[in-house]
Amino acid sequence: MFTRRAITSLVPVSRRLALASPVRRSSSSVWGSIQKGPEDPILGVTVAFNKDTNANKMNLGVGAYRDDAGKPYVLESVRTAEKQILDQKLDHEYLPIAGLATFTKAAAQLALGADSVHIKEKRIATVQTLSGTGALRVAAEFFSRFYPDHDVYFPDPTWGNHPNIFSDAGAKSIKKYRYYDAKTVGLDFKGLIDDISAARNKSVIVLHACAHNPTGVDPSLDQWKQISKVVKEKNHIVLFDLAYQGFASGDPEKDVAAVKHFIKEGNTVALCQSFAKNFGLYGQRVGALSFLTDTTAEAEAIESQLKILIRPLYSNPPLHGARIVSTILNDATLTALWRKEVKGMADRIITMRHRLVEHLKELGSKKDWSHITNQIGMFCYSGLTPEQVDKIVKDYHVYMLSSGRISMAGISSHNVKYLAEALHAVTK
Repeated sequence: MFTRRAITSLVPVSRRLALASPVRRSSSSVWGSIQKGPEDPILGVTVAFNKDTNANKMNLGVGAYRDDAGKPYVLESVRTAEKQILDQKLDHEYLPIAGLATFTKAAAQLALGADSVHIKEKRIATVQTLSGTGALRVAAEFFSRFYPDHDVYFPDPTWGNHPNIFSDAGAKSIKKYRYYDAKTVGLDFKGLIDDISAARNKSVIVLHACAHNPTGVDPSLDQWKQISKVVKEKNHIVLFDLAYQGFASGDPEKDVAAVKHFIKEGNTVALCQSFAKNFGLYGQRVGALSFLTDTTAEAEAIESQLKILIRPLYSNPPLHGARIVSTILNDATLTALWRKEVKGMADRIITMRHRLVEHLKELGSKKDWSHITNQIGMFCYSGLTPEQVDKIVKDYHVYMLSSGRISMAGISSHNVKYLAEALHAVTK
């Protein structure tokens, strides 16, 4: 089970003691008892990278796309949409609590398809959120309020913020199901099925729809079908985290195949969407949360409760990013351009995976690196041990998480060979 204490225990004891030291204040200070908390592990990698002066240094911790020159990338479809919005001389009034209607409809259609029965029959409640994190937080608040006794299951490992979001939202029982097999550097499918089967009926099962973060290991479509079957038998509630639609494979429809299958099979599904990676709108905080229901009345009731939850959290979502996505997805020409661009981003990362493995083979590595090309999306579980990570940082100035997770977006044609040399050196 993920708890605050368990998460804190991941920090070395000496580090925890140092971090736990109260800020020195006068004895009369109101704030004197506040203790300094640990740094975020991912942000800590970037801090160390920024301090390094070595010319060959690489930051493989950042979770944002970079082009082949290592620079942030703004999509042309986004630039064009922004110009169209500016030319309209629109105002900057508050959005409704549920967000921009043209955006929420387009978001649902992107995930489920324009022919979705749930959309046509108005059996879906969709609200705009503060990106994927906000969608997850609102969902967590919803489950804590209306299903407080339900267990919440995350894959082991999962995105580091998942358990924090649900814990802070008041989830009483946060558990994990087996997912990653370190021996095969792949999916522990049997463990996954066994754990979901053993979970109490009507548990909330969080699934990464595609491009699992942090491992890059996804089930095959046949495996997804088996997972769906077990979920249906157990009457579990599925919460899909869809942060990489289109960005994973380059095909937006392929990346939601699992979501559509679960819905088709009659599972109870909620969906969190992020438009950070696939539209490059990281700082705009564009997201959506959808609940699929059996009736229009259910959808209306859930939407009303979601708005009640959102009102004291942040009241209204931001406007500009939602307008950008809405403009693109409601214009056939811009949608086509976006699809081309998102495929280009996905293809660049896929190419870097193959080139990295090719260089490792050329260097004479005897290790099986096929997991690098078998995995998908922004992240790769390299299989490096914490000791090997320490060595690659010290000797080669290549920065990554201690788990060995690599952000493939930090690799380019200019440094992929250097990374291969570093990986080969520490894994001989």
